[in-house]
Amino acid sequence: MRVVLADDSILLREGTARLLTEAGFDVVGQAGDAEDLLLKVRSYTPDVAIVDIRMPPTHTDEGVQAAKRIREQYPDVGVLVLSQYVEGEYALELIADSAEGIGYLLKDRIADLTEFAAAVRRVAEGGSALDPEIVARLVGRRRRDNPIDTLTPREREVLTLMAEGLSNAAIASRLVVTDRAVEKHVTSIFAKLRLSADGDAHRRVLAVLAFLHG
Repeated sequence: MRVVLADDSILLREGTARLLTEAGFDVVGQAGDAEDLLLKVRSYTPDVAIVDIRMPPTHTDEGVQAAKRIREQYPDVGVLVLSQYVEGEYALELIADSAEGIGYLLKDRIADLTEFAAAVRRVAEGGSALDPEIVARLVGRRRRDNPIDTLTPREREVLTLMAEGLSNAAIASRLVVTDRAVEKHVTSIFAKLRLSADGDAHRRVLAVLAFLHG
């Protein structure tokens, strides 16, 4: 699995590259700014680009803008954005149209190599990986009369884990319930959110977007 990595901190970039290599990824390019990142993506066509949210020259949202350009110009390339802080507006900007092939993690998550590697693989394969703190922040901004409010506490738990990018099997393991129980909860979530039967993968994305956008 081919990875392009962008971070203006060479120490963090090299350290992350080493961890990814140990986890079996092929780090084919590294960049220190957004323009170099786009050049590397165009040159190497990676499976996933891992992008720092703040990069030169202004250290504000260069990473987010680069991520959006990658999504527009190279839709087959997954994008995983890393941030030092919980920045909900940037997360919403990234998943405005779809949460497929998108990840947004706090940099602290890199320390858990198993979880980090799993998130990179999910994003590269077209799934999502949203940091639990990001999900909690976005869900806290709930509008009134939202169909999400009709969900049971357990259904909200399941949908929260869906928003983090977990599969039904992974959710069942996390909640210590059967796969069948999770499937029933997911079916109920789709019904309550009035999501038509256009395929579970598509409805999953729509449910997560409804949950996060509030």
